[in-house]
Amino acid sequence: MDYKEVEQALMAFRDKKGWQKYHNLKDLAISLNLEASEVLEIFQWQPSDHELSDVERQHLEEELADTLIYTFYMCEKLHVDPMDIVAKKMKSNQSRHWETEAK
Repeated sequence: MDYKEVEQALMAFRDKKGWQKYHNLKDLAISLNLEASEVLEIFQWQPSDHELSDVERQHLEEELADTLIYTFYMCEKLHVDPMDIVAKKMKSNQSRHWETEAK
């Protein structure tokens, strides 16, 4: 699936569930943060070199998907393509960090 197909599927699911009324930027940002915290929880109290079990890896993939889904919902609200804003940010980071390295 490409991004547009994913976006359409997510919006169809949201609309079928009647969740659109809850999808304002503030509440989506809260949900995104909560899901990101669930990503962090997988690593809580583990050593930095901890190897994920198959169960932990599956859980991590599910939580990453949740964070992406809320990010995609926010992008839809803002009428931006997430790939475009990532590309812009990468370009900004490259020029900023290359200037720092040249000094």
